[in-house]
Amino acid sequence: MAVAFKEWALICEAMGRGEQSVILRKGGIAEGKGGFGFDHPEFYLFPTWFHGQLEKVRIPDVVLPVQDPERVTLAHVAALEWSGRIEDLELVRRLNALHMLDDSLIEERFVYDAGSGSLGGSGINVAFVRVFRINPPVLLPMEKAFGGCRSWIELPEIEPTALVSVLSDEEHESRKSHFSEILEISF
Repeated sequence: MAVAFKEWALICEAMGRGEQSVILRKGGIAEGKGGFGFDHPEFYLFPTWFHGQLEKVRIPDVVLPVQDPERVTLAHVAALEWSGRIEDLELVRRLNALHMLDDSLIEERFVYDAGSGSLGGSGINVAFVRVFRINPPVLLPMEKAFGGCRSWIELPEIEPTALVSVLSDEEHESRKSHFSEILEISF
């Protein structure tokens, strides 16, 4: 089985345009006892539609893509290069150049306890990824199994297709360097 990461359609598109290299996630309600984690080295980006996402991103003059209720288009794959949990909100704020989420949403996710559905434990899961465009995109029929409030879903086996990095090697390395400087880590 292939695995996909459910993310807002606007963020999937921003990642596909090379405008975002970091994913910030608290986790879904249905993540289970172990909670959320970036447990997969590579994954498809599975776009989701939430009407409120327009107000929660820093993407100027953007229109929410139209959802096809009959099928989903997988246009990008992400390769995980680093992941961890950050419990310092100021440190997370310093990552703003690498993602499109609004500060208010970051703060909301930072303090939200998905397990209890309330505000609580501080911290957020962060991943630095390299995104590749799938050529041609993969079209799948929408299935009930893709629904629910969880971050990871299993997909039927997908035939391999060509992958093209959305960023040049130089730009990717520059962002990776910026990310590692902020977090004081090495890859």
